[in-house]
Amino acid sequence: MKEIQPKIKEFLSRFFRNYDLQPDEDIFSLGFVNSMFAMQLVLFMEQEFQISIDNEDLEFDNFRTINAMTRLIERKLSLVAQK
Repeated sequence: MKEIQPKIKEFLSRFFRNYDLQPDEDIFSLGFVNSMFAMQLVLFMEQEFQISIDNEDLEFDNFRTINAMTRLIERKLSLVAQK
């Protein structure tokens, strides 16, 4: 699962140019997020990690930081592995 964080950070770096986003920094409080970006982020996560983000997953806390997104993806991947 160690490859999750670098992939998220690489994706975010396309939008956070010239900023070294840290794993626990809140992307909402930094002002980098709008509704279009949020949709792109969810789509990226679903496609890159072959998961489905459900309506109940669409809470700000799941997307605030790289660490939060990593936890969400790991949780989703573990559910897929159990099936």
